[in-house]
Amino acid sequence: MTAPEETPTVAGRASLRLLPWTTPDGRPCYLSTDRRDSRLSLLADDVEAAQLDSGAQVLAGARAVLADAGAGERAVRFALTRAVESLGEALRIAESRGERG
Repeated sequence: MTAPEETPTVAGRASLRLLPWTTPDGRPCYLSTDRRDSRLSLLADDVEAAQLDSGAQVLAGARAVLADAGAGERAVRFALTRAVESLGEALRIAESRGERG
């Protein structure tokens, strides 16, 4: 996997956008374009928005599970698993947006 400090560059400058998905083997995907309105850029924006919306729903569900004193181990594990997935997606989006300035 490419570390954040090893972001691929074009012509010596970091101009690649980290996309909100990975390759089948888990490596990061990048888009080389200066156009924020390209078809793939807009698709990436839509995926990011869907991921953030899903994260908000996961957060609400996890809070409900944690507030339920009778929630079993399976419910807590499921909520935590989804919360970890959503946090990973949110951090990837934050990293991507930070690189774009």
